[in-house]
Parts: sequence; C-alpha cells; structure tokens
Amino acid sequence: MKNPEIVEILRKLEAINSPSGYTVEAIAFLADLFRSAGLNPKLTNKGALLVCEHPEPVTVCAAHVDTLGAMVTRLEGDGTLRVTQVGGWPWNSFEGEYLTVMNSAGKKWRGTLLCDNPAAHVNRNIGKAERTGENMHIRLDAEVKSAAETKKLGIGAGDYVFFDPRFEVTDTGFVRSRFLDDKAGCAVLAEVILKLAPRLKKTPAAFFFSNYEEVGHGASAGIPRCVKEMVAVDMGVVGREVYGHETVVSICAKDSTGPHDYELRQRLVSLAKKKNIPHAVDVFPFYGSDARATMGAGYDVKVAVIGPGVSASHGVERTHIKGLRASVQLVEAYLADLCAAK
Repeated sequence: MKNPEIVEILRKLEAINSPSGYTVEAIAFLADLFRSAGLNPKLTNKGALLVCEHPEPVTVCAAHVDTLGAMVTRLEGDGTLRVTQVGGWPWNSFEGEYLTVMNSAGKKWRGTLLCDNPAAHVNRNIGKAERTGENMHIRLDAEVKSAAETKKLGIGAGDYVFFDPRFEVTDTGFVRSRFLDDKAGCAVLAEVILKLAPRLKKTPAAFFFSNYEEVGHGASAGIPRCVKEMVAVDMGVVGREVYGHETVVSICAKDSTGPHDYELRQRLVSLAKKKNIPHAVDVFPFYGSDARATMGAGYDVKVAVIGPGVSASHGVERTHIKGLRASVQLVEAYLADLCAAK
C-alpha cells in the first residue's frame, strides 16, 4: 500500500543529514519543495527558512530541521576518533550506530560509534562500563592504525559526524527512525503548506523552519515582528508520567522553562475537541523548543507547542501515521480558525 504524502516527505527529509550547524541541504530540500508549489521561501541570515506569502501574518508555525549529531575533537593514537555531541543524546542509545564522517573537503568516510576496548572476548567488564564521551570512540572503516594515518585521510577536529537514521514504515502504521525530533514536525508543516499553497496569500500565517533548535537558539531570530502568536510543531513526549502517545497530537501545557500561553493552549484544545482530533494535554518535564528560543529572544508573542507523539526521544525514536495526521489536522484547524476570525 502506498504511504501518505506526509510519510514520503518525512522519508526524504530523514535521508538528508542535518545536525545543528550543517542544515543547508535539508533547508534546500524544503525550499525546492515549496518553490515547486509556486511559493517564495526565503532564507534568514542564520540560514533558517521562512515561508510567508501574507503581507502581515499574525501567527507563525515553526518546526526545526536540525537534528542531533557529533563532531570530531581528536585523533587517537590507534587511528580512532573522539567526538563531542551536537545536541544532547544518550551515549548508550547511539552505541553501535553506523555513521558517516565528513571532512572539510566534503569527502565522507563510514564508521561506527563504539565503547573503548569493545571486544567481549578480551574485556569482561564491557557491559558494566558507563558510556561517556571519555570512553566512546569512532572506529573508521579505513585501514588506519595511527593518528598520522587518519590525518592523511583529511580527517580532523571540527569534522561533522552523521548518524544513520534507519528510517522504516511498518505495515501497522508506525514510523521508526532517529531524528523524528523534529523532522516529523517539519513534515507536518510541509504537508500543511502544500495543501494551503493556493490560499496562503489570504492566510495570515508565516511558517518558520529553524536550524539551531537542538543547541538552544533556533527561532531566536528571523520571526516576522508583526506576529502575535507562535505554534511550535515539535515532538510530543511519550513515556512514564505523561499522557501522550504515538497515535495522537500532544498539546504541551508546560515544559522545563515554564507554562505556555494559557489562552492559546485552551484554544487549541477546544479546536481538537470540536474537530474530534485525537490529542493529549501534557506537561513535559525535561523539554525545550523553538517557542522557548523565541520568548528568550524577547519577542512579544503568545506561544504554544504541539506535535505528534514520539517514543524514545533522542534515541531510537518512533511515531505513528495517526499522530502525524492528527498534528496536520490541528494545525489546519488552528489556521482555519484564524481566517474565520478576521
């Protein structure tokens, strides 16, 4: 059975490496997608993407195209690599993941993230060691046994590391992949934009795809100053002590920064109920978003955060087609409500 268009958009986005600081290819993909629909997307100075056809938008819907990743910090004496995290992710979840190292000339090398001395036949304590940046390394798929040999490949400090996403859609409707945070949100907004393309000049909304959310300053600049509201479409948390799950759209009442705008949140809940959109209202204990970056930058906007439920966030993530659809429906209902209120 053919997958919905939103899933195919997500598949293509997942195939493009885009850790914070290296998002040019993913941003270009989205820009080309919107140009093909007759729209005129624009790049901000920081490299984010703004889609705004209306002369005075009153709201902005945002998602972030940047993901987690890593960067080379040091060449070890045995030819392996030490890395630093780009964004925050659990080392144990990424242990054993296949990856690509790209040097400054754009040449790419394959490798694997491993714990030091990883062979169980010589290291009886391999299962007990805490996984940290100090005892994890990249084993390159190259015949290197020294730092000098690795250096000859053109690899050095500052080179980006891209982890494989392992995208897959199951016959039960689940979408599993790394980096659904927040490429799932980008796919949601892309679907909405493509559906509304002929009417966007009359829809008082802008759409913003940020490129530094995972490191804290994604939507801190580039938002039209005339907007009064922001709905950030990010991942919904799935786990213990929260109500969201993968088949619904989560509406966040409060994250680790504090509560979001009460009136805007209640409006979204009311729309979800009125339209029979599967949803959950939740408090996310350890969470930030583009809404936080926008508020921190001093924008005078009301903010809300919604998004499809994502299991195992910042790890081996999973969502569901139903959650993606529910998120699209809520954004569409929100925008239709704005147009009706004009």
